[in-house]
Amino acid sequence: MSPAPTRTRRATAGARVAAAVLPIARVAVDVSLAHLDRTFDYQVSESDADAAQPGTRVRVRFAGRLLDGFVLERAAHSDHDGQLGFIERVVSPERILTPEVAKLARAVADRYAGSLADVLRLAVPPRHARVEGPTARKVVTEDQNDPVVAPPADEAPAADKAVPPQQIDRTAWRAYAAGDAFLTAVQQGRPVRAVWQALPGEDWPARLAETAALALQGGRGALLVVPDARDLERLDAALKNLLTPTDYVTLAADLGPAERYRRYLRLSRGQVKVAAGTRAAAFAPISDLALVAVFDDGDDLLAEPRAPYPHTREVLMLRSAAQRCALLVGGYSRTAEAQLLVGSGWARPITADRSTVRARSPRIEAAGDEYATGADSAAAGARLSPAAFAAARAALAAGRPVLVQVPRRGYLPSLSCGRCRRPARCRHCHGPLAMGAAHRLPACRWCGVPEAHFNCPACGSTEFRTTVIGARRTAEELGRAFPGVALITSAGDTIRAQIPDEPAIVVATPGAEPIGRYGAALLLDGFALLGRADLRAAQEALRRWMTAAALVVPSGDGGRVVVGADSSLPTVQALIRWDPAGHAAAELAGRTELGFPPAVAMASIQGPEPEVGAAAEGLQLPLGGEILGPVLLEDLPPPTGARARGTAPPIGTARVLVRVPSAGRKQLVAQIKALAAARSVRKQDENLRLRIDPDELF
Repeated sequence: MSPAPTRTRRATAGARVAAAVLPIARVAVDVSLAHLDRTFDYQVSESDADAAQPGTRVRVRFAGRLLDGFVLERAAHSDHDGQLGFIERVVSPERILTPEVAKLARAVADRYAGSLADVLRLAVPPRHARVEGPTARKVVTEDQNDPVVAPPADEAPAADKAVPPQQIDRTAWRAYAAGDAFLTAVQQGRPVRAVWQALPGEDWPARLAETAALALQGGRGALLVVPDARDLERLDAALKNLLTPTDYVTLAADLGPAERYRRYLRLSRGQVKVAAGTRAAAFAPISDLALVAVFDDGDDLLAEPRAPYPHTREVLMLRSAAQRCALLVGGYSRTAEAQLLVGSGWARPITADRSTVRARSPRIEAAGDEYATGADSAAAGARLSPAAFAAARAALAAGRPVLVQVPRRGYLPSLSCGRCRRPARCRHCHGPLAMGAAHRLPACRWCGVPEAHFNCPACGSTEFRTTVIGARRTAEELGRAFPGVALITSAGDTIRAQIPDEPAIVVATPGAEPIGRYGAALLLDGFALLGRADLRAAQEALRRWMTAAALVVPSGDGGRVVVGADSSLPTVQALIRWDPAGHAAAELAGRTELGFPPAVAMASIQGPEPEVGAAAEGLQLPLGGEILGPVLLEDLPPPTGARARGTAPPIGTARVLVRVPSAGRKQLVAQIKALAAARSVRKQDENLRLRIDPDELF
């Protein structure tokens, strides 16, 4: 029988009978206000007693409105002294929010000073009733557009399917010290934690698939997270080689809402134990986990851009600790955050010995000081040093493609002063100036106002120079330098997945490099990557370079990499020696000395300048805490994130950084959460953006 309309339900609410067993439901209501970040008790009617189980979606009346929520717990009594309202209706008896995911969401919200409602929006996809069961029966209907369904009775979790041992080859993992031991621990379900340094040319999707297959062979589950859809496509292909299509699912944003929800249901029902996906998959509802893994944790795509801004690596760390499962943080390079895990003893390194690294690495050299300053090369007519030109010639003669990595896409993305090289800024909004189309004046990339009379405020020069030449312009130059050679561009919306093993020049931006066996890689504009005003500039430059260099054949097969930067720079030396661990250790030591994350805990407060200053002054910091700022954001150089993509904050927006010793992290989070709650009560929460562990410091 369908429920009565809302007005009838209100009139008869007093006649409802509470459930005889566990009549109280603790509900996480979908409200993001910081001062309401807690559960609320509601009565469960006898008619809803069987359906309103922990993990189900419900509708409740909150502050006069009908809102969505999740039942987190059923209880016999409530601590609330007043009269409790009833749950209005059970949206679906599907227990979509597992206890493990609910606890993880609460831990993530507490770590990042956010609200549980915001994290649950990231963790649980929106409901699609028609996919909750192939033969789902309609239980209750409030309107035809929102049927409430239950899974069919004959749909039970699939039986565990063990992977035959002979299908899992451990040979590749034996090239790493402790690699084989890690696999054994995963198969046995032991909660080991490791930071994996992948060798150049390593087929990392196959290695991750092998760990997942061993976890499944041990009767438990695995969760693999990668930065983007291209990486997930490669991982999916590797999983197909070891597992059947019924053994795992992939979770990605481009699946569409219905299909993503269908796959999420398979996981929450226990029909599948292995999942691979992008950022949001870190919350996949796998209850009996043996392994959680993330590859290339330095990629900024793994940092959630929505509140409370959690990082995938941190989410998986929390999950590993809560569910006592193995953790694997992998990549060609190593972040300072991963190095902190190793240095503290919380995780163990999985690395190869130096002889193996040398045998697998290409020959790497720097182009020299002249190229590092951006001087043009007469050998190629533009931007190629003689060493880079020779490496490309040799690779093409050997019948292999050449990879050319350019930091930016486009034609002439940005400009700087021709004399002092200070970034050229717009006089109206202080945004970065960029060259327009042919015969057009330079214009601001933020507000679009053209600049007809540039005058550098630092040195008075009226001359421009291009800071970085983009991928399209680079392709034109290389086409003139290597006539008759196939030219391929991979950047922006035209990304090539892979290329054949034949002579070609491939110009790509970082992250868009097609998969192939390159004879040489030319890493252009290294001075631009290293010169960014960003705390993580050196770490990010090395990560991009190593990702590209890993695609080049070993030096024994003629592989060469030429990086456009000064060979005396520590980051360039780390690339030449292929020593990401040493670079990460030096980076962490420098940040510890200067008091920067991850050696300290930090929060950012961003908003109108007067409110930012007042908010920071009201914080009660632990011993050793300090406040940096406020600083107007328009006075800072443009970062590589959202503002560089044209979403700059309004003029007059300021930022304060709050820094405390790592031991005071909990107190800092509590203070930021209290600040958010106080402003939420006064309905001022939209004016400030509060963030723990900001990913961009510039």
